[in-house]
Amino acid sequence: MVAVCIAAYLLVPAIRSEINRLIFVLSMADIHAVRGWVEWAGAWAPAISIFIMVFQAVLAPLPAVAVTFANAAIFGWAWGAAISWTGAMLGAVVCYWLAIGLGRSLVERYAPTGVVTRLDEASDRYGLWAVFLARLMPFVSFDAVSYAAGLLRLRFWGFLVATGLGQLPATIVYSMAGDFLAVDAGLLLGAILFMLLAGTLTFSFKAVQFRRKSK
Repeated sequence: MVAVCIAAYLLVPAIRSEINRLIFVLSMADIHAVRGWVEWAGAWAPAISIFIMVFQAVLAPLPAVAVTFANAAIFGWAWGAAISWTGAMLGAVVCYWLAIGLGRSLVERYAPTGVVTRLDEASDRYGLWAVFLARLMPFVSFDAVSYAAGLLRLRFWGFLVATGLGQLPATIVYSMAGDFLAVDAGLLLGAILFMLLAGTLTFSFKAVQFRRKSK
């Protein structure tokens, strides 16, 4: 599938032109341009939006916030959040399996055996919580976490659950912000505070647990 996508990009000028334009739009974080790109698809707009989310995760590791804002502006914050969350989950899954299929063998070949073993042991103990906490933190790269989870071979279903639960608050908050005019300001502020509080409490709780276990 990766080879087919690369071949289509290199050999079909129309596809190459659209992909380059999409990369430029995402890199500029131009919400209006992204909205126009999605609305142009008409009835296929939700599917195109999900495609953009997966594309930016796999081929162009750029911020997806502009897409989330655009979805909220087009579909309303609730449906926009559902579409953005679905796209983010699919993007995370594709990155995870790409890392396992293309990257894990390189790690095992070139990294010292002891290092790989210790990393695998650490990922078994703390990996899922690390993924969950990273998803709560808006400044942590979503795509990098997905690739790292695949390289360390975290359990897939655990990775999926941790990603889904951790990504949900941020998706809702960004969607509400993108559709701010349709949302009560107090509700939006409460959602932001809840996300920050949940992340802080979860991080503190796990830090205490890890410290006790290490002692």
